[in-house]
This record gives sequence, structure tokens and C-alpha cells, in this order.
Amino acid sequence: QVSLMESGGGSVQAGGSLRLSCAVSGSIFACDYAAWSRGAFGDQREFVASITNGAITYYSDSVKGRFTISRDSSNNSIYLQMNSLKPEDTAVYYCHCNIRGRSYWGEGTQVTVSS
Repeated sequence: QVSLMESGGGSVQAGGSLRLSCAVSGSIFACDYAAWSRGAFGDQREFVASITNGAITYYSDSVKGRFTISRDSSNNSIYLQMNSLKPEDTAVYYCHCNIRGRSYWGEGTQVTVSS
């Protein structure tokens, strides 16, 4: 049973930084594709950043230049370094991973940015 567990969320002031982690367990295979999305609980999720198994990255315009996605295939983890945070970055951040054609999501971690 594959599961994803996000961590690293919290409350920061505008201009601050947070690093989110996503640990993937239950699979001997690394994610073919991994991404971070965000949204409020129950609302539509907004794409934030993605990374392929070839380390090709892609970012939404709203976070480009401030956020960095990375991965460690040795322990099947995905990271999101978030700098220069803004109040509009406040959301629940979800990790997403595709393994051999199947898609998996974590339960999310809350990020709150105060002005």
C-alpha cells in the first residue's frame, strides 16, 4: 500500500521560508512524476510545482523564482523549498506522486503566511 506523508508546514510571517517534505512509502519504485499542489480543504487544488524522474522541473507563474522543488530518489522523498512567502501562499499543500501509471496523494500540510 503506497502512502504519502507531508510534513514541514506551519505559520510564518510574510518574507519567511518553509521547507515541505513528502515521504513516499510502500513502494520499491521511485515516483515517475511528483508534484506539489495547494488549496483549501475540499476546494479545487492549484498546481504549484512538478519534477520528473529526469529532474525536469516546472513551476506555476505565481511561485516561479521563490519556490524550488527537488527529490531524493534514494529515499523516495520530494521537497518544496518555499522562500519569500506571501499571505496569498496560505493553503493546504498536497504532495502527488505517479508510480507505474498509478496516482497517489498525501493528506496535506497547512501553510499559513501572515502579513
